[in-house]
Amino acid sequence: MTSFILVFVGIWAVVMAIWFFVSKAFRTADVDRIKSRLTGGGSSGKGKKGGAPDAKNLIHQEAGPGRINDLLKKYNLFPVIQTLLEQAGLKWDPLKLIHACGFGMVVSFGAAWSFVPGNFRSLAIVAALLGGTIPLLYVLRLRKKRLFRFEELFPESLEFVARSMRAGHAFSVSLEMIYKEFQEPLAGEFRRTFEEHNLGLPLEVALQKLAKRIPSLDVHFFVSAVLLQKRTGGNLAEILDKLAYIIRERFKLRGKIRAISAHGRMTGTALTLIPVGVAVLMFYVNPDYVKFFFTDEVGNMMLGAAVVLQLIGYAVIQKIVKIEI
Repeated sequence: MTSFILVFVGIWAVVMAIWFFVSKAFRTADVDRIKSRLTGGGSSGKGKKGGAPDAKNLIHQEAGPGRINDLLKKYNLFPVIQTLLEQAGLKWDPLKLIHACGFGMVVSFGAAWSFVPGNFRSLAIVAALLGGTIPLLYVLRLRKKRLFRFEELFPESLEFVARSMRAGHAFSVSLEMIYKEFQEPLAGEFRRTFEEHNLGLPLEVALQKLAKRIPSLDVHFFVSAVLLQKRTGGNLAEILDKLAYIIRERFKLRGKIRAISAHGRMTGTALTLIPVGVAVLMFYVNPDYVKFFFTDEVGNMMLGAAVVLQLIGYAVIQKIVKIEI
């Protein structure tokens, strides 16, 4: 059984690697073809001859093949995963994340089935579920880190826009200048907003798309202030200065609250991990004692109740120490 699982994992890895490189090659070819048309590098005859099939292939590739794509469309998960990947700053296809989660499940199941004693091999299912969440947790961690970095740079960028407008630049030009003066991820997001507006998208829609990509209350304040000033008039530079001051003060207050609540967060993490650590030690010190929780019906109920209560306790502690500003 172990050799079968290892062979299956190997075949999965090879297939996924071939799929990744082939799809990357086709994507690069499509991008190069589009760039050549935009820059006038490609001949018109080739464009007319292969234009329609290339567009269909490109749309098909973006949508993704197979039943996985049908499930994503059915439950409207494709745009959700795409937005999540964009917020994390990853140029992944949603199907790539799904395949990574599936690969993590298979590898975790095989490892648990191979190394866990025979009486406890039912835990391989739990290990598979945990292993399948690793790619998703990785994406969520990158997303949180990227949004936090954006919020750090955001007040300074508002002051920069206000100074550039006082110097005589237009608001849209100030957005373009942010890309040259600031670091990622703020520079890339504002450059995308400027390019969307420069290519014909109304400024209101471009800013609303920025607020959708960056789910931050500060960005929503900024977009609302700009749209309100555009409709009613006023000194936008002064509004942005005051908004930058308020955001910076909120950021300082959030840091103070996070420092004060650090003890509560550490306590919640410790109280949650201690039972898990004790259970792992008991697996190796006294397996017969732990076997009761997996072989007996009453033990199964006790184990399930303990896991549920641990999760509820951790959620309650996190709710207490998490203070919204």
